[in-house]
Amino acid sequence: MDKQKILIHLDGDQPASAFDAIVAIDAGIDHLLTYGGCQPTDVTAIVHGALFTRGPADLKRTAIFIGGSDVAAAALLKQKVAATFFGPFQVSVLCDPNGCNTTASAAVVLAARHVPLAESSALILGGTGPVGSRIAQLLGRQGTRVLIASRTFGRAQTTCQQLASAVGSNFCEPAVCNDTASILRALHSCQLVFAAGAAGVEFLPVGWLDEAPHVQLAADVNAVAPVGLGGISPTDAGHQRGATVCFGALGIGSLKMKLHKQCLRQLFERNDQRLDLDEVFAIGQTLPQ
Repeated sequence: MDKQKILIHLDGDQPASAFDAIVAIDAGIDHLLTYGGCQPTDVTAIVHGALFTRGPADLKRTAIFIGGSDVAAAALLKQKVAATFFGPFQVSVLCDPNGCNTTASAAVVLAARHVPLAESSALILGGTGPVGSRIAQLLGRQGTRVLIASRTFGRAQTTCQQLASAVGSNFCEPAVCNDTASILRALHSCQLVFAAGAAGVEFLPVGWLDEAPHVQLAADVNAVAPVGLGGISPTDAGHQRGATVCFGALGIGSLKMKLHKQCLRQLFERNDQRLDLDEVFAIGQTLPQ
């Protein structure tokens, strides 16, 4: 008989995310072990506890989820976890700090269902943040030309350089967007716009679609009023506004939640999986419409 499924939740925040814990339980794991305030120095002992309690044949029934609000801190935890594995003594790992990988993947999967990404250009508002930069990376891999918007040129340029290194091509360029007029100018050459800023930050006011009727798809990951793209409802899930297909935070979030749970379930199929942005996106592409 198979051992019960145990998920070890490593979270740099204290307290650890209740959201991530509830999603894990709803995904059907049997036991959740949460370590809030987790630091890289804590990882070795936790991972050894996971590895040495079950034989290699049963390690697929143990997995690790790395979350937390600090993306850089989560990357350090991920590196330490991977460095602790050896030979057959390893378990599968999902890294999704602040939900950035599942959210970005859901947004791009939905966009690809409505617009040919390889033939398009996209403006990403809040493009230097964790969700925005991941949306950009996924779009770059699909052949989309991307404008990374920021209030300052330096931040946008640095993000573009990092993305070019990750993707292997100069698919993106910086755009200084610090008011409605500058955003609309940048949007003039784009068929897609993604708003991925902080909660409550409005990039464009209601009525902006009248100034940009050529936009084929608009997606906003912010559910906190005011939303990032005025006039787009958080509940929009492919709603047509003029010629523009619109997705709000809850419309994107519906697929994000399905994807998050599917990634967690897939962890327990083998003990050697490393699910990060590209792997999460690939799983998202397999989910039904």
